[in-house]
Amino acid sequence: MGSAEEDYNFVFKVVLIGESGVGKTNLLSRFTRNEFNHDSRTTIGVEFSTRTILVGDAVVKAQIWDTAGLERYRAITSAYYRGAVGALVVFDITKHQTYDVVDRWLKELYDHAEASIVVMLVGNKTDLAQAREVPMEEAKMFADNNGLLFVETSALDSTNVEQAFETILKEIFHKVQKQKQRSSQSNTVSLGSESPESTGPAQTEKRPCCVAL
Repeated sequence: MGSAEEDYNFVFKVVLIGESGVGKTNLLSRFTRNEFNHDSRTTIGVEFSTRTILVGDAVVKAQIWDTAGLERYRAITSAYYRGAVGALVVFDITKHQTYDVVDRWLKELYDHAEASIVVMLVGNKTDLAQAREVPMEEAKMFADNNGLLFVETSALDSTNVEQAFETILKEIFHKVQKQKQRSSQSNTVSLGSESPESTGPAQTEKRPCCVAL
C-alpha cells in the first residue's frame, strides 16, 4: 500500500502482559500473521510484530510487543513499557490463578507506563469453555470497575482476536485525536509528557514514529 516511507500515519505501541501460558504469543501471531502455534514452548526474550489497519481515514501501524516468557523471571523492565499507548492484560479463563494476579500486572503497568495508557482486560482460551474457572460476568465487572476495556478471545479459533486489537487501537486513535484538538487550541503539539523517545509532533507529521498520549 505504497512505499515503506509513506504507508501509515501513526505507529501505536501496544504491549501484551500477563502470566506465562495464557496465550499472549498466540494472540500476537493470530492478529499479525493469522497463525497459531500448538507447540506451547516458552521462548525467552522480547519480540514484537506489526500489522497495519485503517482507523477512520487514518492508516495505523500497530506495533505489538510480547514478553515471550520473561514474566516468569520477573525481568520485565520499564524499557518494555516505554512508549506504549495501549496494553492487553491477558488471563486464561480456565486458570483462575492467572486472573487472580491481574491486579499485580496492572500495578506494574501503571508503575512504568503513562497514566493515560489504554488498557484492555482479555480473557483468553474461550475454546476451552467446558474448563472455565473465571465467570465472564466477574471479569467484566472487574474491568468496568477499573476503567478497562474487556473482551474474551480464543487465539486457537480466532474468536474476537481481531475485535480485541481493533477495539483498543480505535480507542487509542480517538484519544490521540481528542488530545490533538486540545493541543491545537493551546498552540501545542505535545500529546503527552515530553520524553527522549519522542520523535516529534504527531499533529502535522504524516508518519510520526510513536505517539505518546
